[in-house]
Formats: sequence, structure tokens, C-alpha cells
Amino acid sequence: MHFLHKRIQEPEPQSAPVVGPGLVSELHQLVIERLEDDSRGLLDDPLQLRQRVRELIEETLKLRGYARSDECLERLVEGVCRELNGFGPLEPLLADDGISDILINGHSQVFIERGGRLEPCAVNFLDDDHVLRVVRRMLAPLGKRLDESSPMVDARLADGSRVNAIIAPLSLNGPSVSIRKFRREALGADDLVAMGSVPPNLMTFLRRAVEERCNVLISGGTGAGKTTLLNVLSGAIPASQRVVTIEDSAELQLASHHVVRLETRAPNIEGEGEVGASALVKNALRMRPDRVLLGESRGDEVLDMLQAMNTGHQGSMSTVHANSAGDAVVRLEMMVRMSRFQGTDALVRQIITTALDLIVHVERSSDGKRRVAEVLRVGGLQRGEVQLEPLYRAGGDPVPSLQPPGDDDSPIGWRRLLTSLQEPSS
Repeated sequence: MHFLHKRIQEPEPQSAPVVGPGLVSELHQLVIERLEDDSRGLLDDPLQLRQRVRELIEETLKLRGYARSDECLERLVEGVCRELNGFGPLEPLLADDGISDILINGHSQVFIERGGRLEPCAVNFLDDDHVLRVVRRMLAPLGKRLDESSPMVDARLADGSRVNAIIAPLSLNGPSVSIRKFRREALGADDLVAMGSVPPNLMTFLRRAVEERCNVLISGGTGAGKTTLLNVLSGAIPASQRVVTIEDSAELQLASHHVVRLETRAPNIEGEGEVGASALVKNALRMRPDRVLLGESRGDEVLDMLQAMNTGHQGSMSTVHANSAGDAVVRLEMMVRMSRFQGTDALVRQIITTALDLIVHVERSSDGKRRVAEVLRVGGLQRGEVQLEPLYRAGGDPVPSLQPPGDDDSPIGWRRLLTSLQEPSS
């Protein structure tokens, strides 16, 4: 019997079929069965595969009595090939450089972020199993699993994009997938200035602060642009200095040639083999770094990072999730207390004030635009509390009105740094 079905007589020609996920999925299954019968190893040769898929689809459409349509045929061939050796309906979204995030809430609801704003997307999957097939195809080369025994996964794709997926029984409305795409070309200082994220003279100030080896903490909410700003500021690190970066999922794209990139490792399915950020920070200090860049401070590695800043690794930087610069200090205190540290609250705050020089807070407004909201200098303790001196606030007093704090003999040269802010913004 033919692999589809026998026809007793030639059917009357019909109009061209509607190309939708249902027809593409059905043809995908039929083509897979036929390719397995052929046993030609066509999956290794994209050109031969495409030609064979075209032949099988033409044969199927003819048997079903559809009129030939070159446009329809091309769309079907493209759809089936994406299902065979690509990421199905996600292919055009992944190829669109204007899209930064792809969010899937079950098979029938897909959102994208474009220009900082979320919007619904017309792309749909056939069913939840279709979503799972695509995600598992993404994870397969990484040795990651997504099934009932391991219903949650976080991974970095070969191109640097980050994928987080969670399925039943943890997700109640079908597979939930979040994809943060990796920019092929990193944004630079001029890009952030042109986008209005950072005023020109403030960017000059921040870059000079990095050159002068200030320890900088960048705070902000999810998607506010913390990693982007960290990456841009790292461009001011002299090329002669050795930098070690530590991240959960490698995103930083440092321009310097002397960079060692370290990435944490999650435990395997048996709960073994985990290598956390704290262990990597400790190891980084044995690698003779001039500076350490911690992608995100979120746990007991905070204490190790603050100690690194206090022990000769000036110019180190990190980010933290927080709603304001003040909240960032509170979060650091909380994370230090949750670590193995046994000191008093006063000692925790003393460590923070001696380690950090600047806190730069970034935010994303309701229209999707990202900007530096405030810059504060970390001062000493007063009545047991960490003192934060405002240097810049978006929409507040103009930058030129700032007065340099401290004295001319400050180790990090505050008067020299703030001189760069005395030129008016343009």
C-alpha cells in the first residue's frame, strides 16, 4: 500500500490548501515516516533534504487533489524543513534581529519584545506537544532534558541566547518558555547615548570612573538593561588588564583581548556536579585578575565579591536586582547575612562601604525605554547606616550643578571624575 493511501480514481482538482500549523504538522509526520523508509541520511545534507521534502509534498498534494501553487508549495516546504532540522514556528522570530525576547505561554499564546515593548505574535503551535518537540530540539545538543522527571530547565544555546522552560505539573497552562536572544553585535557607549539611555557627559563620567578603577554596582529590575550597561562600561577597561568574568549564562561581550570567561554549572539530574558562582569567584582570585566582573549578585557569592573588591581588585563590577540604589544596598546586606558570614550588621555595612564606590541604577519605563535613573556615591557609615550621596538623577537637577564630594587627595580621584560632568549635556 502507498505510504499515504490508494486512490481508485483521480480526484477533481481543488483549490490550493491553506498553509497552517495543522497541515505543516501533518506533512511533517508523513515526510518523517517516508524519510525513515528511504534511509538515505538526508538530514545531513540540507540541499538534498529540501529537494526530497519538495518531492514528497508535491506527491501528497497531488494525491489529495489540490491544484498546484508554487507559492503554497514553497511555504509548505519551508515549514516542513523548519520542523525537520530547525525550530519550527520560532525560526522567523529567532532570525529577526529586532526581537529581543520570545515568550510562550502554552501553544496558543506567543509574545515578543520589540524595542522594549511586549506585543502578541501571530505565530502559534499546533499543540503543547509541538512546543515540547521544538524546545527539546533546542536542548538536545546541550545534553539537557525536559520531561516529567526534570520539568524545569535553564540553558544557553550555541549562539548565546538563553532559554528557560517549565512544563507540567509545575506549569498549569501548558509549556511556558522564555527565550532571551543574544545580540550578534553588542551595543556600545555611543549607542546608549543615541538611544537616550545615558546623557553624553554622564557616559563620559561613568567610563572615566571605570578607567580610574572605581568598584561599580549596577542595580535595576528585570529587563532594565543592567547587563547591557555593564558590558558597555567594561569597554573602558584598559586592554592591558586581565579580566575574569563570572556568569550563570554567559552574556557579556567584552572587547578586551585579555578576558577569561567562567560560567556556573547547575547540578545534574542526580543533584551532583554543581559549581556555583561563589566557588568561581574564589577560583578567579587565584587566576591573577586585575578585575573581576560578576554578571549578577544573587547569593552567597556576594560576600566573596565584596571581599575581592576590598583586597586589591579595584575596578571590579557586578549587577543586582533591585528597585532603587537604596534597595540594592539592603539586598547586599541580606545576601551577606544569608551566607556563611558570622559578623555583626555593622561589620556587614562596613564591608559594603569600603568595597563599593558607585551604584548606578537603571530602569525601564512603561513605554519600554531604558535609562540610567540615578548614580550615587557610596560613602561611609553614619549612625550605623550606609550613606549614599546622589551624583545624578534623571529629570532632576542638571548634571553641571553637581559639586565634587570628598577632597582632591581621594584615592579614586573624585574631583577629577566629576570634572567630566561639568560639561553640559547635549
